[in-house]
Amino acid sequence: MNDLLLNQMQEKIDNWQQDKDRRAIFLQCYRTMTANTLAAVADGRFQDPTWVNGLLNRFADYYFVALDVYDKGQSQASPVWQYAFDAAGQKKANVLQHLFLGVNTHINYDLALTLYDVLHEEWPSLTPAQRDGRYQDYCLVNEIIAETIDQVQDEVVKRESPLLALVDWLGGRMDEWLVVEMLTGWREEVWRKGVEMVEAVDADGRATLRQSLEQSCLRRGQRILKA
Repeated sequence: MNDLLLNQMQEKIDNWQQDKDRRAIFLQCYRTMTANTLAAVADGRFQDPTWVNGLLNRFADYYFVALDVYDKGQSQASPVWQYAFDAAGQKKANVLQHLFLGVNTHINYDLALTLYDVLHEEWPSLTPAQRDGRYQDYCLVNEIIAETIDQVQDEVVKRESPLLALVDWLGGRMDEWLVVEMLTGWREEVWRKGVEMVEAVDADGRATLRQSLEQSCLRRGQRILKA
């Protein structure tokens, strides 16, 4: 299953790079993060590797479903992914804007929904210690993100924009640290939102939370594109 997922991502990347489709920028970053997280699972770094595998695969489902709907031109396309995918066709957007538009949408929207999916059935029966174990496994991904930043810089940013790579070199480690801090903050907020959805008393409450996530994600995306 995991090899199938990585191969699916790579096939899309290869095709998009050949067609000069800017959606390849985020997906290459996403594939690298996924591959490194799966390697950490294989290395025994997580408390519950089965749960983490399920989280990763469900997370990827949201991306590929959104992509499939968008490519078919269906009106049901999620507004947050519609915005990010539409931006890929804008020549004036730079590599970092394309990258962070995808990261924003996949983390601040898809990840919260993924957490609900993988937690809502088991959450009432988990002990406080087991809930903390889920959270610790979730937070370990922040370390893997930090370990992967330089690889993304070399394999994605430098490939797409050598000038930005030069700026990164001149800036030293500060920019990597700022990115990790931002993503860690986003993921902490998403955990809270995901648990809030799990603990919502009814479907209407969850729908309201989902709509709030969507609006917040869109606002972030608009700020990214205007930066």
